[in-house]
Amino acid sequence: MIEPRFATGDRVRVDTRPAKGHCRAPFYLRGRTGVVEAIHGRYRDPEQLAYHRPGLPMRFLYRVRFDQPSVWGREAENSTDAVVADLFEHWLTRVTGRETANAR
Repeated sequence: MIEPRFATGDRVRVDTRPAKGHCRAPFYLRGRTGVVEAIHGRYRDPEQLAYHRPGLPMRFLYRVRFDQPSVWGREAENSTDAVVADLFEHWLTRVTGRETANAR
């Protein structure tokens, strides 16, 4: 059985690599750090399905929460609000204790 790479509560960063074609990772979240809130399960990769490919291997999909200020900076309307996004595992990397900044 394949296990998810991340668990609920893990800190993750969205990759900044360029997207080639259809992409499911919003540009405004690239390089941003969030916390995994839920694991939705494994699904076929929609980035491949968009081009009539089989979408395999299946990938884990996570609900990730980002604090508004870490995404929008000073423009955040309410610093206690959050942005929540569903992101596939191949767009995420684990953040260790020393990696705290939201770099772009």
